Amino acid sequence: MDINDASSAFAALSQKTRLEVFRLLIGAGPAGMTAGEIGEALGVRQNTMSANLGVLLQAGLVRNEREGRSIRYFADLDGTRDLLTFLMADCCGGHPEL
Repeated sequence: MDINDASSAFAALSQKTRLEVFRLLIGAGPAGMTAGEIGEALGVRQNTMSANLGVLLQAGLVRNEREGRSIRYFADLDGTRDLLTFLMADCCGGHPEL
């Protein structure tokens, strides 16, 4: 991950609803949630939710899978790990394992 990717991820998370969606999907784990379930849980309209999920997808923080007519969303743990690794790269005098 480079600084532009990290900036995109942080920009995506800088909006309240998107941060709530991301946290909700982290909590949902491998089961994920459909867009409708996410919208219902957060009280967000479908078109607003779609736009927010699109931003999170573009930032590499969320992934999706089609299930018939529905789309199930998951926290992209690889993208999240990459972001955290980027943040920790210069930690502790170059020893992030500390």
